[in-house]
Amino acid sequence: MNLEQSNIIAATPAPHYRKVKPHAALLKVYKGLNTLNSVVIIMARIDDPKKTIKIENVVASTAIGATLDLPKITLQLDGADYNKERFPGVVYRTKEPKTAALIFGSGKIVCTGAKSIDDVHNGLKKVFSELKSMGVDVMDNPEIIVQNIVASADLGAVLNLNAIAIGLGLENIEYEPEQFPGLVYRIAEPKVVMLLFGSGKLVVTGGKKPADADAAVDKIVEELDGLGLL
Repeated sequence: MNLEQSNIIAATPAPHYRKVKPHAALLKVYKGLNTLNSVVIIMARIDDPKKTIKIENVVASTAIGATLDLPKITLQLDGADYNKERFPGVVYRTKEPKTAALIFGSGKIVCTGAKSIDDVHNGLKKVFSELKSMGVDVMDNPEIIVQNIVASADLGAVLNLNAIAIGLGLENIEYEPEQFPGLVYRIAEPKVVMLLFGSGKLVVTGGKKPADADAAVDKIVEELDGLGLL
């Protein structure tokens, strides 16, 4: 961070904390600059934001090694939805676990909507079993590859996104509040994209394993603390 960035950040109103009591949450008070219409927001900074991480969606892909007759699959697979004018695959939803399988004629299957990697495997096992029961020659132990894990978390602090955009380096940031209320931060390691919102909530996408979200949250907390913006 150069001297110019430091001066801009220093001139930007930054959050501050005061300790209430040992082991208690820190309270942050943000006061609007307009004294006629001042708004006071009180939030508790979370001691360990990683504890708030929640996996929202796991997307994975696989291939069964056989081509499929989708109209026939639709007739035999209870609850399957197929409209080739809207989407080139069959959509089949499992209830336990709650997932959606997108089944294509090539034999490729995409699982989405899962809340964990275990749910992906269990959901796809049900799909494989259903296809086998129809006489489809499903290969033994199809490889399941996690393509994307989307997770959410909460820093428990109101964020100054303008200052963060400058502090983190504009080359890694996309922030156009007129078009989208969040700040997009591309992290090199782990290779994920983080969406930061002024409320302190964030979304991590692009991870391949749950630990990627943990590492990304650790990284943003360390960086914002170092800039005095958390």
